[in-house]
Amino acid sequence: MNDQAPRPGAGPLTLSAEPVIFVTDIEASCDFYAAKLGFSIAFTYGNPPFFGQVQRDGAKLNLRRVKAPVIEPQLRDTEDLLSAVITLDDAKPLFLEYQRSGAEFHQALRTEPWGARTFVVRDLDGNLILFAGNGG
Repeated sequence: MNDQAPRPGAGPLTLSAEPVIFVTDIEASCDFYAAKLGFSIAFTYGNPPFFGQVQRDGAKLNLRRVKAPVIEPQLRDTEDLLSAVITLDDAKPLFLEYQRSGAEFHQALRTEPWGARTFVVRDLDGNLILFAGNGG
């Protein structure tokens, strides 16, 4: 086993990550992400749909239908168990947009001790999506 860190530029280049968000209704979730959070619906798959993707700029979220929550709701809330992290250049304008849209916040906009500005939105199934941007 080699304990050395890989050299910069060596090997394949990782380009992006697409988290999978577990939801109970693909169509309702797509509508929520489009209407409340400004995402576009990239696709849905299945009849009835059991998988889909929404995107906004460079952020893509895959939606996977499940019959019941995969994380116990009280534990998710008390432990702040995030389903996805989306990085922004500046979090405040998006936070204000989401306030106007009536999105539900698990955490309002705040500046973290390390300088990032963050907020957390709760989707229809209670999934927590963190948005993080530069401080300001």
